[in-house]
Amino acid sequence: MTGETPPAKTVPAAPAKGVIPVSGRTIILEKTLREEFIRASGPGGQNVNKVSTAVQLWFDLAGATTLSDPVKERAARIAGSRLTQAGEILIQADRFRTRERNREDALERLLEILRQALVVPKTRKATKPTLGSKKRRLDAKKKRGEVKKMRSGGFD
Repeated sequence: MTGETPPAKTVPAAPAKGVIPVSGRTIILEKTLREEFIRASGPGGQNVNKVSTAVQLWFDLAGATTLSDPVKERAARIAGSRLTQAGEILIQADRFRTRERNREDALERLLEILRQALVVPKTRKATKPTLGSKKRRLDAKKKRGEVKKMRSGGFD
């Protein structure tokens, strides 16, 4: 090599403290999250009655300043019964035996709801029926009428 400098490596910037990346440039702030640990049913062996491994993750959707109003409305619709009257999304995770795995699971499920809400649905454009479809419809009606006419004849 003749004095060439190697290409610079681009390392993705780590998210700022207190910020959780959702998708692209969309983020949520950690201060909009609240966790509560509760006792879980299910797997856990003898620990299940002693250790609070299940997590309830509360996300303040109404107070989230980093999300636009249309995204909040879609997230509320997607969350369904997990949305409280206070405008918070409640996710309960107790699939795993450890707090850490349940925390990750709850956060991932919340982020999946928010990612789905970021997708703008296509708006339906009203169209008129084509000339061919109108003709086919009228032909089918005429044929059906002729069939009915043939059935009723001859018994008067």
